[in-house]
Amino acid sequence: MNLNGVRSIYMFEMTRAWRTMFQSIVSPVISTSLYFVVFGSAIGSRITDVGGVSYGSFIVPGLIMLSLMTQSVSNASFGIFFPKFSGTIYEVLSAPISYLEIVIGYVGAAATKSMIVGLIILATAGLFVPLQIAHPVWMVVFLILTSITFSLFGFIIGIWADNFEKLQIIPLLVVTPLVFLGGSFYSVDMLPAVWQKISLLNPVMYLVSGFRWSFYEISDVSVVTSLVMITVFLTICIITVWKIFDSGYRVKT
Repeated sequence: MNLNGVRSIYMFEMTRAWRTMFQSIVSPVISTSLYFVVFGSAIGSRITDVGGVSYGSFIVPGLIMLSLMTQSVSNASFGIFFPKFSGTIYEVLSAPISYLEIVIGYVGAAATKSMIVGLIILATAGLFVPLQIAHPVWMVVFLILTSITFSLFGFIIGIWADNFEKLQIIPLLVVTPLVFLGGSFYSVDMLPAVWQKISLLNPVMYLVSGFRWSFYEISDVSVVTSLVMITVFLTICIITVWKIFDSGYRVKT
């Protein structure tokens, strides 16, 4: 393992995040604070509690997951797309580092940035609503697994995209709607029976449910099911990245 190569890619990506501090960290926190103001006052006044938890506290895990997933995809996709766009990707590919080390560098930096944002939002949420974390270890596990999985997914999007429009289409038209429809702001039990069954087809619902369980011990599906689903998604992303580098798809040409 070429640790110097991994560290160079990782530190370069992290330095870029500090240079664009407002866009990378401040902007997501401000957006999430607005969610608290809008949803907490508009909907929270009509919904007193969900599963014995106040509505304002109930939506905190969903909001963290929303930021975590979108930031992971955005950071990783742009991180690998820009070297392709500028042509510097060939310098990375010709360096004495393996494909695995390249992925670890880019994905590790993207996951780190999204986790920092997630933790800052968690701290910000404490200013608005009372919080309790029943299982802090499992909360961290879900945080790390989700960040890595969606950073890998974003890495795949960054390799697939050949222009800035394609870079944004999957996060805007797929990831964000799935998060909003995945129980981020409501419990699936509140939906009609038909929509409850349809919600089970949404993979994001399992992640939000498991993450919320780590806070309040309430969930729409079992925690084991949530862990299995995120493990399956992570495995699919790993296999896809391996296939991309094995075939050279939009990397070597």
